Amino acid sequence: MTADSPAFPAQPAGGGVEDAARSGEPKRTAPLSVIVGSLSSAQGAIIPAIFAAFSTGAAGLLIGLGVGLAITLIGSAFAYARWRRLTYTVGEQDIRVESGLLSRAARSVPYERIQDVSLEQPLLARLFDLVAVKFETGAGGADDLALAFLSSAEGERLRQLVRERRDEAQEEGPARPTDGEARAAAAEEEGEVLFAMDTGRIFTFGLFEFSLAVFAVLGGLFQYANSFFDFDDIDPDVVEQVVERQGGWLFELGAYGQAITALIGLVAVLFIGSATGIARTFAREWGFVLERTARGFRRRRGLFTRTDVVMPVHRVQGLQLATGWLRYRFGWQSLSFVSLAQDAGQSSHVVAPFAQIEEIEPIASAAGFRLPGADEDWHRASVKYRTDAMIWDSLWFFLAAIIAGVSTAIFAPEWTWLAAGGPFLLGLVNMGLQALAWRFKRHALDDAQIMAVSGILSPKTQVATRLKLHSVEIAQGPIARWRGYATVHLGLAGGEFAIPGVPLERAREVRAKVLETIAATDFSRLDGAGR
Repeated sequence: MTADSPAFPAQPAGGGVEDAARSGEPKRTAPLSVIVGSLSSAQGAIIPAIFAAFSTGAAGLLIGLGVGLAITLIGSAFAYARWRRLTYTVGEQDIRVESGLLSRAARSVPYERIQDVSLEQPLLARLFDLVAVKFETGAGGADDLALAFLSSAEGERLRQLVRERRDEAQEEGPARPTDGEARAAAAEEEGEVLFAMDTGRIFTFGLFEFSLAVFAVLGGLFQYANSFFDFDDIDPDVVEQVVERQGGWLFELGAYGQAITALIGLVAVLFIGSATGIARTFAREWGFVLERTARGFRRRRGLFTRTDVVMPVHRVQGLQLATGWLRYRFGWQSLSFVSLAQDAGQSSHVVAPFAQIEEIEPIASAAGFRLPGADEDWHRASVKYRTDAMIWDSLWFFLAAIIAGVSTAIFAPEWTWLAAGGPFLLGLVNMGLQALAWRFKRHALDDAQIMAVSGILSPKTQVATRLKLHSVEIAQGPIARWRGYATVHLGLAGGEFAIPGVPLERAREVRAKVLETIAATDFSRLDGAGR
């Protein structure tokens, strides 16, 4: 599958979803969902079966097969029971999902509360051309609905139908689209490609995504194995003999040989971390493509789990530009949209995870935003805020230096200078870093946007449209009141936007200008893009 190939091709209207919507009758998910559940159970039974086989002596193979078969059969039975007991109803005003084996649970979500409908296709479901349909309400987590699984055609038709009824619920009096109009809307899903990542770009991205997650997985497997093997029964003397026999050659190499061995081990860790990062990046970002369609921004990505998400333009509340200390040296940054909907548990949707600034600018412009320029009227945080941050963030180092110095002066006077000097030097270094960070912490306000930048080695940029802010709050603690600065909290739906250390007069100026924009805007006359 290439970056340009659609994960879930648009399907013409008609079929089971429309029939169920017209009749109002409950409908089950695809019967093949049971097979996917059975295969998932078999997949989850592999590790327990292996551990059971190696921990039960001569008959271990038969016992392992029995354990694996039992887990698979039990999981398959539960998968079938869940499928039988799960129904969904597409009503005139809402979509309802009923589920539960012993106790029934019924959830109903009005169409006007649905932010968007996304499609997700895990690897096993993709083998049977099935998708999971997720209804995002903007509340995130357990408040969202999901149907697993429907056929890809049914999933696409359900998504189009729910979007149409959501739009009808949010706008008064429009006529219901005809079948031809529905097919035309589905065809419009294929829009202008704004950003895509080929194999070379993903590989380069993976080189910057160093990860040691493989060691965490091995640690988890070791703890899991402890349920089957009693490691306390292992004779420590035998272990010591094995270590001495296998590790004796290392001591015979001498200091230089041991240093070379340590270097080889470090290189091996770096190689494993890099390989893990590349593998995870390929799994997450394979086939990444961002399009500008009639309905908004459509993002598709994923090797094993393929996702298809559409973000309406008017629901983009702000931008976030982020980077890492190393990738920033090469000009690579990531762009995220702050939205009411959730993206893998996060409030921000990543729309360009690894891009240069000239690739990011058109995406931001398509969303109605402008990236900060070199001629912005930047305002730094208060100098008093910088001084207070230097003192308070370094105070613990100086206290540790005093405690360590007093303690060692009593019990080990020869180590006093080292015990006290170490934390003291760290405190001085931290004060210097705080002073340097202050120079890079600034904000700007123009006629349409408010922008903030922070960070030294890996700067972070936030941009929000003034008319989309819900509130402006000036917060001051005891020290801030005494010293004359404040933190400006901007009410941004789906995200957080705070500017610390703003001089009080400037904070009041920012609040007044933002509230003036909000008060002067007739929101009933805004178009779908929020303009």
